[in-house]
Amino acid sequence: MNIDLKAAILEGIPARLPAARPLDAQTSHAPRRKDILTAAEKKLALRNALRYFPKAQHAELAQEFADELRQFGRIYMYRLRPEYAIKAGSLYDYPHKSIQAAGIMLMLHNNLDPAVAQHPEELITYGGNGAVFQNWAQYRLTMKYLAEMTDEQTLVLYSGHPLGLFPSSENAPRVIVTNGMVIPNYSKSDDYERMNALGVSQYGQMTAGSFMYIGPQGIVHGTMLTVLNAGRMQSGEKESTNLGGKLFVTAGLGGMSGAQAKAAVIAGAIAVVAEINPAAAYKRHAQGWVDEVHSDLAALFAEVEKAQKAGAARSFAYLGNVVDIWEYIVENNIRVDLGSDQTSLHNPYAGGYYPADMSLEAANEMMAAQPAAFAEAVHATLRRHVNAINTLHRERGMYFFDYGNAFMKVARDGAGADICDENGNFRYPSYVQDILGPLCFDYGFGPFRWVCTSGLEEDLRRTDAIAERVLAELHKEAPEDIRRQYADNLLWIQQAEQNKLVVGSQARILYADSEARIAIAAAFNAAIAAGEISAPIVLGRDHHDVSGTDSPYRETSNIYDGSAFTADMAVQNFVGDACRGATWVSLHNGGGVGWGEVINGGFGLLLEGTAQSEAKLRSMLLWDVNNGIARRSWARNAGAMTAIERQMQRTPQLKVTLPNLVEDSLIEGVNW
Repeated sequence: MNIDLKAAILEGIPARLPAARPLDAQTSHAPRRKDILTAAEKKLALRNALRYFPKAQHAELAQEFADELRQFGRIYMYRLRPEYAIKAGSLYDYPHKSIQAAGIMLMLHNNLDPAVAQHPEELITYGGNGAVFQNWAQYRLTMKYLAEMTDEQTLVLYSGHPLGLFPSSENAPRVIVTNGMVIPNYSKSDDYERMNALGVSQYGQMTAGSFMYIGPQGIVHGTMLTVLNAGRMQSGEKESTNLGGKLFVTAGLGGMSGAQAKAAVIAGAIAVVAEINPAAAYKRHAQGWVDEVHSDLAALFAEVEKAQKAGAARSFAYLGNVVDIWEYIVENNIRVDLGSDQTSLHNPYAGGYYPADMSLEAANEMMAAQPAAFAEAVHATLRRHVNAINTLHRERGMYFFDYGNAFMKVARDGAGADICDENGNFRYPSYVQDILGPLCFDYGFGPFRWVCTSGLEEDLRRTDAIAERVLAELHKEAPEDIRRQYADNLLWIQQAEQNKLVVGSQARILYADSEARIAIAAAFNAAIAAGEISAPIVLGRDHHDVSGTDSPYRETSNIYDGSAFTADMAVQNFVGDACRGATWVSLHNGGGVGWGEVINGGFGLLLEGTAQSEAKLRSMLLWDVNNGIARRSWARNAGAMTAIERQMQRTPQLKVTLPNLVEDSLIEGVNW
């Protein structure tokens, strides 16, 4: 069908409703959500949905939306799905009066591209419930607003709802996004389910609801660094650049977890990854992110043994429950070097984790029809899961780390599993506590990313070359405490193209510190101005970074001064980025560890090759990173204290309050 994309976007919600269409049977769909609303609340949800449409359309839509709520637990407004293909093309494909707004439309489309999104017809990008919008009316209105707005307007989004365009200034953000920002006492799981079913709040995850997801590449670099350094810790070989066939076992190939298999292979390991959903496993296989898919454990581990003997880096998906893998490994005395888990346990009772000994279909049915029984089945599986891991850790030396998906928290609080030591602390470290925190975050290294809005591979290739050149120059002069970080990231960008990381937009991720981010961004801006890069570039990052997220069980789990449960940093980050030139900013309740467990902020910045872009990138990126380093320094993290002192030497206007360290003997000698 030949559809005029620009005209369709400008139409917004059509005056004449499109005909209802069946769902795409080839697309992965969100599970049915539990029936949580009272009879009165269901009527309220219907009123809330119908307010997007003129009164003349209410009679036609009322029963249809009520049926959606009954059948799916949400009103998605499937009828409003656009007939054009949603994918990130070129910036200039979109109707616009503001080039910045066109960049945002491109990023929004990338989040909903079926090749990228986990459940695209439910507007869910990753994590089981990480939504861009709550319904298709919100999508249509937002795209229309973006197409019509000027550089003196700002679009305000409340949990996917476009509140409207407001007059602002050229230097203000073009879009301000908030997701799930509820009153603190209403952040329980059922509060989310109720408010989402009512259509008044949503779970934006980290980069889903802020239009900054770039497919599994968005986490593959951080996962590679985590696995590589976990292997270094396990072996004691600190300078190793390849894990030489070590076996890494984990779970999850859906959204962000889909990076695990490829990241392990890049690090030189052998990966075995369980995935309960065949559609997710085969999607990653088709994209080249996992080498083989198996449903028989004996056959799978026969291939693993071959790879180990050959010293080959290879990845295997297992179609089934991860507990089947762990118990098979225990029973067959298989050596595992590294273990983790990246199922969506922030969302354990609504599709984020599945019980063992049950088909996917049966589990989904129980989830909606018998939520209490489903929760107990999840808990029983988690207890088995933890028991197997404990055996491998205690008796066979496996290094297990929590990947910040709330695995240990749900195993303890929900399942009552044997996951704590004799002092009541979690038995296994968060990967941030042991690895990314002290090695990366404290020094300002985090998941800097960019998107070439031309959609051209040649532009991405040019940006890779620019980033490599800048890193190589900085590596020569890097202080000893961050030389290895620079070396790892230089190797990463040198190999990025050959590793075929792109899914969706022409995007790249690179762990970089404040100095490198600013230098790389400035070089991109100059290349755009010179015509060496053909179109603007969107800069961004994962919220999983130095400053953007306050998450005591993940990003800030290596904060030990008692402030781990505060969220000043994330909120200040969001506000500070808005003040310093970000094109759009976002603030979310919830992320990879769950609703009510984390506050995270993000940004997007369009580089146009102008002096104004140069000024914005220098001001905004300096704040975006060093806000977090300053907080970590105040928490007495040694690397952060060193990093912020270096930054103050480079930036005379920067003056940060430094902690005065107290002798342990003095504290211990105080009488209470």
